[in-house]
Parts: sequence; C-alpha cells; structure tokens
Amino acid sequence: MLSDAIATNPSVTLHLATRVEDFAAHRNGLTVATLHRMSPTEHHGSILIGADGLWSALRQRLGHREEPQFAQHSAWRALVPAERLPSSLRAASVNLWLGPHAHLVHYPVKGGSLINVVAILRDDWREPGWSAYGDKTEVLARFPAGRWQAPVRDLIGAADRWQKWALYDCAPLQRWGRGPVTLLGDAAHPMLPYLAQGAAMAIEDAAVLTHCLARTDDHAAALRAYEDKRQKRTARTQKAARRNGTVYHMSGAAGMLRGIALRTMRGTGLLRRYDWLYQWKPE
Repeated sequence: MLSDAIATNPSVTLHLATRVEDFAAHRNGLTVATLHRMSPTEHHGSILIGADGLWSALRQRLGHREEPQFAQHSAWRALVPAERLPSSLRAASVNLWLGPHAHLVHYPVKGGSLINVVAILRDDWREPGWSAYGDKTEVLARFPAGRWQAPVRDLIGAADRWQKWALYDCAPLQRWGRGPVTLLGDAAHPMLPYLAQGAAMAIEDAAVLTHCLARTDDHAAALRAYEDKRQKRTARTQKAARRNGTVYHMSGAAGMLRGIALRTMRGTGLLRRYDWLYQWKPE
C-alpha cells in the first residue's frame, strides 16, 4: 500500500539501502548526511523526521544518550498453515493464553490461510535484531505439558520455523526533537508488546504530525505542537503495556487472583478499561 502511494506521488522519492548518519540545521533548512552502499551522500530538505526505531541513531544525535534497557524477555514468532490445526485454533479472533513467566497469542492472517503465533517468555538472551533463529525445542520446553494446556503446545509444535528477538524498554522522553527535527514511532516511544500498540502509536503520530504541518508554514512550531499533542498519550500507553506484562506473567496466588478478576470483569469490562486507548480520534 505504501509502495503504491509512493509510485503515484511525484513528490516522494524512496532511497533504499540508505542509512542516515548525521544532520545539520542551517538558515536554508537541513542537510542530511547518509551512507548508501558504503558511499557517503547528502540530501537537503526542510524537516527531518526520525522514524528509525528502537535503536534510533537520530534519537542519540538529538542528545538522548540513555540506551534502551533489556526487559529480560524475548518474543518468538512463527506462521503455521491453518490446515495443520483444528478448527478451534483457526477462529477469526485474537486468542491469548496466560501463564507463569510467559504468554502466547495467536490469530489468523492472510485471509485465514496462516495462523500467526507469538510467544513471550522470560529470557536472558539479549542480542539486538528482529529475526534471529529460534529453536522449536527451546520454546516448547518453556511451555511444559504439566503447566500449559494441549492447544498451546500443539500450536508451537505445528510451526516449522521460529524467529525470535529480545525485548527492550525505554522510559518516556522529556523532549522528542529540536528545531526542524523530531522523532516518530518507536524512535520516540519504544514500548513493550503487551498492549500491541507499537505500530498503532506510530500511525497515530503520523496523523497528528500531518495535521500540525498542514496548519502552519513554521515547521519548527508544527513539530513542537505535534510533540505536545503526543507525548502524554504515548507515555501512558508505554506504562500500560509495561503493566500488562507484569499481569500476564503472574504465577501462584497472584495468577489465580488475576484469573478471578478477568472472569468477573468479562469482555465488556475489559474493553471499558481501554476506552481511552481505542476510542481515540485525531482532532
């Protein structure tokens, strides 16, 4: 969809295999230093939006020196052909299984032909990256038969290939940008996946930023207005995601109380708790 939009918009040029190294603001706008296939290049523009993710180089260039902190968990992902699974595991809904120090989510994708399976578990493995090889026997061992129901292990066993990545957390930033430069998405507010809002917050950011830029020719003022509108909401979402991670992985008596609370609250009560999140609309 994004590629099609670029192809129909003559104002957009896409540079692949290009990494932003640095930037300099001056009277005539911005100069951005990039590296394209090991060759240095320069680009000129009016504003710079750093949407370069958790390990954002631009965030550091703006003066934020604190590194993301390892959250002592890893995420494991696999795609399972739907025909390998019983109908109960192919339902068109998001399914969440909670247990001691781990949880598992699964839902259909690609028109129901595949089931996306994501397992989150306590882990000491902390290598950066998003697509390291994951050993199925390792993830199965973390969901033992004596503590997890059969459907969870069936899902894990049906997957041929697993990928994993370490989870990192970052405290809300007090300042996102300066002058004609700002941050967006995980570069500004990386969050743990326990509320499934990382991509949603980035899309919201883009909607608000677009609106702010359309209202004035003062680019720096537009970026500060965007940041003011987004910082409180994204910080609240980061905090809620972090809290969910604690609740999801409770064990013992705390886990039993969590189960009682969820049954008492039921689906409608749970949804009401997140009205502030899901009912948001851009101005």
